[in-house]
Amino acid sequence: MAAALGDCCPRPAMTWLAMVDPMPTSETSATTGDAPAFGWSAYAERVNGRFAMLGFAAVVLVELLSHDTFLHWAGLVP
Repeated sequence: MAAALGDCCPRPAMTWLAMVDPMPTSETSATTGDAPAFGWSAYAERVNGRFAMLGFAAVVLVELLSHDTFLHWAGLVP
């Protein structure tokens, strides 16, 4: 029996670049159902709030570890 036309040559292995989808088909965020948008959107406010919480936690951590206020530690007040 004759081999099929595509069976005569080995196929090249698929590279990782071929497996990555450069244009995702979904328009939503990975963590929410909201679409990322610029301006005053629920998504932007959620991301901004998360960064604000990280910043606040960092300030509290600095004050706990240095036993000094953040403003004094940063040199903003004498």
